[in-house]
Amino acid sequence: MSSAPVAVQPLPQGGVARMVGRRARDWIPAILVLVLTLGVWQGGVKAFHVKRFLLPAPSAIWTAFTNNQHALWREGWFTFQEALGGFAIGCGAAVLLAMVVARWRPLGNALMPYAIAANAVPIIAFAPITNAWFNPLTKSSKMAVAAVLCFFPVFVNVVRGLTSVKPQQLELMRSYAVGQLAVFRLVRIPTSLPFLFTSLKVASVLAMIGAIIGEYFGGSLDSLGANIKQDAALFQFEKAWAEILVACILGIGFYLAVALAERLATRWQPPGGFQSE
Repeated sequence: MSSAPVAVQPLPQGGVARMVGRRARDWIPAILVLVLTLGVWQGGVKAFHVKRFLLPAPSAIWTAFTNNQHALWREGWFTFQEALGGFAIGCGAAVLLAMVVARWRPLGNALMPYAIAANAVPIIAFAPITNAWFNPLTKSSKMAVAAVLCFFPVFVNVVRGLTSVKPQQLELMRSYAVGQLAVFRLVRIPTSLPFLFTSLKVASVLAMIGAIIGEYFGGSLDSLGANIKQDAALFQFEKAWAEILVACILGIGFYLAVALAERLATRWQPPGGFQSE
């Protein structure tokens, strides 16, 4: 018996305008904090005569940014490719291993201590090792650093999401004699999506950090990390801060892209997420 089509309720008149206005109001506090911070920063540097090598004024950083836009965005794109590659490798490996661990719990109990130990290794100590494993002038070593940083938060959150299914849902699947693959597809994976996207948003920021840290220990002069290190050594502090600004912009953009993907993929989720009964 076919089900009747569900009628889509149109937004009430003025609903779109109210939604846009509500979104704009949500951003007002953050914008006010940014303006206040920049004002205090600019005034404090001028009032206390802070040296350039300690903290350049925002106006000087902006001037360096506008004067070197082409080079800065080229460096940023190079570093972003490393971060994106590491993000894909680390998150992909984490999701695959999490699915294996969620399926065979004793294996997860055996592997979890090693995953925690790997996460405890300071990434600044691991970066020089990856440069020895790979050509330091290529993107591979930076992707490896970014992948290591991304792996653990995604792995832990996805395991939690896959194993947080309600017992009633599993019993229902068993009553229909549904196989394990179908249980993953119909129950475990949908339940884990909020956990997955929360960890992906964290990993998107960590990927940029890992790529830049890797570049500090030997990277192409087309990258942000190598140029930040070089410009700081040459007392071009305004340009170094402009490169940090580009890294921040790319990191925020990456985060917002993942947040948008989450919004599109979890439209079905009820308000307040999954609540246990």
